[in-house]
Amino acid sequence: MRLIPFLLASAVTVSLVIVLNTRIGPAPALGKFLSPQHGFWQNAENAAQSFTEELSFPQLNGTANVYFDERLVPHVVAENDADAYFIQGYLHAKFRLWQMEFSTRAAAGRISEVIGERAVNFDKEQRRIGMVFAAENMLKEMEANEFTKLSVDNYTKGVNAFIESLSESAMPIEYKILGYQPEKWNNLKTALFIKQMTKTLAFSVDDLPLTALRKVFSDDQIEILYPQLQDSLDPIVPKGTVFDAPAATAVAPASVDSLYLLKKDSALKVAMVDQPSKDNGSNNWAVSGTKTKSGAPILCNDPHLELSLPAIWYEMQITTNNMNAYGVSFPGIPGIVIGFNDSIAFGFTNAGRDVRDFYEIKFKDETKKQYWFNNEWQTAPQRVEEIKVKGKPSVFDTVAYTVFGPVTYDESFSTPLTNNKAIATRWIAHDPSNELLMWHYLDRAKNYDDYYNAIKYFTVPAQNMIFASKRGDIALWQQGHFPLRWNRQGLYVMPGEDSSYMWQGIIPVAENPHQVNPERGFVSSANQRPADGTYPYFIPGGYDVYRGVEINRRLTSMSNITPQDMQRLQNVNYNPLAEVVIKLMKKYTNEADLGADEKRFFNMIKTWDLQNTADSKAATVFQVWYDSLERNVWTDELTQQDSVVYAWPYEYTLADALTKDSLFSFIDDITTPTIETIFQVFVASLKEATAELLKMEKENTLDWAVHKNTTVYHILKDAVMPFARKGLQIGGGKHIINATQHSHGPSWRMVVHLTNETEAYVVYPGGQSGNPGSKYYDQFIDTWAAGQYYKAWMMKKGEEENEKVKWTMTFKKA
Repeated sequence: MRLIPFLLASAVTVSLVIVLNTRIGPAPALGKFLSPQHGFWQNAENAAQSFTEELSFPQLNGTANVYFDERLVPHVVAENDADAYFIQGYLHAKFRLWQMEFSTRAAAGRISEVIGERAVNFDKEQRRIGMVFAAENMLKEMEANEFTKLSVDNYTKGVNAFIESLSESAMPIEYKILGYQPEKWNNLKTALFIKQMTKTLAFSVDDLPLTALRKVFSDDQIEILYPQLQDSLDPIVPKGTVFDAPAATAVAPASVDSLYLLKKDSALKVAMVDQPSKDNGSNNWAVSGTKTKSGAPILCNDPHLELSLPAIWYEMQITTNNMNAYGVSFPGIPGIVIGFNDSIAFGFTNAGRDVRDFYEIKFKDETKKQYWFNNEWQTAPQRVEEIKVKGKPSVFDTVAYTVFGPVTYDESFSTPLTNNKAIATRWIAHDPSNELLMWHYLDRAKNYDDYYNAIKYFTVPAQNMIFASKRGDIALWQQGHFPLRWNRQGLYVMPGEDSSYMWQGIIPVAENPHQVNPERGFVSSANQRPADGTYPYFIPGGYDVYRGVEINRRLTSMSNITPQDMQRLQNVNYNPLAEVVIKLMKKYTNEADLGADEKRFFNMIKTWDLQNTADSKAATVFQVWYDSLERNVWTDELTQQDSVVYAWPYEYTLADALTKDSLFSFIDDITTPTIETIFQVFVASLKEATAELLKMEKENTLDWAVHKNTTVYHILKDAVMPFARKGLQIGGGKHIINATQHSHGPSWRMVVHLTNETEAYVVYPGGQSGNPGSKYYDQFIDTWAAGQYYKAWMMKKGEEENEKVKWTMTFKKA
């Protein structure tokens, strides 16, 4: 009888062994995951953990030290650049390995390998827009230059040195949850990381949606809905600036009307995959000593990106025999990306310029090996893409390449298109470039000339590059390679059967919009259009308006400015869009037509101070009402083709239109027999909003911070990684200087006072460690949410024993 219990126990044991070592869906194999020796327990970090250690590597040239301060910010002191970049790679891997490796897998279209078949469409699109192709072109340029080859070679060695030392028990928790291991780093991965950032910042365009809308709208109507010039514009280069005659002019082809502007037979139907956020932007400004209390310039920057954990940025200082730079770096590439050195400070905002166009391709047959171009069949080189899928057979996809670029959409990738149309992508990011060379020179720049010569190496993603120096200079250049286009070129899909619709060159870099030491005493950008309509080139893009207006208005009125004034300015919650729209709400809302609750919400708007503070209820009322107003004005026209709204007009479009024209044609609902007036639309929108607002009141979600629910998610969101910080009590919002939205906003705030001894204040919504089990994972979030800063410590020679040094990591040649 003893045999039966023994057999049952054995069966249960065997079953448990099998179950605990088998992945079920997205869950990890519980045996290893729960193992005290190898599982997630090993990722819990002692709050008092020491980071002091001695390390030896044969790849080093000499001895170097890393001094960590109390915020775990490393101050790297090396005798030469090669060792510094090796150490930077090692530190990035030590604290952010999973993040940097996962982001480059994403760039290459390799997420299916670790996530499974739900990522196949994402991976297909990454392959089809030519991400690896673009990175390969960049890699050739990086490795052909002695400076960038030295930096990426040694950075790669440093990353791999850490990976080789990594035990299974110390593996970042994401690897344990997803059930895979890191692979070796290489220089291509660094190029891939830069191309992924390029996609994030310079890929979002409306060409396909606008082409679809041409079924029901003329080009003139689309220009009203999606204007290239805004009435409320306050450009980067002030209005009234006189520009020189253009050095180059694009000429439209003779067929532009019949084959392009007036063509209405498009069969495109768009449901874009992985379209980057249009809110990716930033603020930056620099004020000269004529406007500061100290007489020294102050430079400020806060790049707006998706808020995520691990944090986008990694703060550090790098000191060698020929550089001393402090700021934030991207885990994945060498150098300081935004920051300052002993002589200058620099920062960036996104230009928002359109540098990607689409061309309709005619293939000879279904093999896609030849396409019609300039009156003959041209060979289309093909890349056979194998997408490896976790737990499933590989998926194979063939991508044809044309003179324009890869054929992104066709009948085999049919999510965005119908009718078997083949659409090729022409993107500046495919062109050979070496953006790392800009950072090499910028980290070492001493003056304006050094800055100006450095930024010439930057082509994409185009940026507004802010500069200030201890010599007193301030400057801002919108830098990048911008296609030389004729008016309206590239707003829609273009014919791809000959060269007549190709770009006609690049706008000369010297003619990119810029300002150097302007009389008004400041330079600034906030993703608005760089210049007014007198700028002699066609510069399509997606531009903000209101943040730039408010920043310029405040800087104009300020004097005796201190760094603390600049901190307050970065955290301003005033809503300049509401300033414009509430005038319309008051003017066109007839209170006699309102019920008791509607009057109550209207009164909240009338008495509102226009501050989107965390506890403001009126801010929520305004946004819900304006959202309702936009739906009532636009939806009927924009859904004529079908029930999908492909591209909502920007919020400034309606505000500008109603400000100048109470009879704006789009006010009328074309689906009803009556003609609606502007008064009826405002009241109807408030009534619709009231139903939603009453529900929010009942649920206690009317406060702006609660409604907005600012959250810093893990990169993979809650579905896979529940390591988020939710419900942060913070104001701000879209179009506001403090541009904090639900999961998007200031990813790094920096104020640099360029006095003899640099005074800098910094913060970002995250922490230095990528380990959720570390107190340094989200250490800075509460400080950031409160609008507060840390004073940056730029370590100097001789401060090795300073009380700010908490741990020392020594690197020696083996």
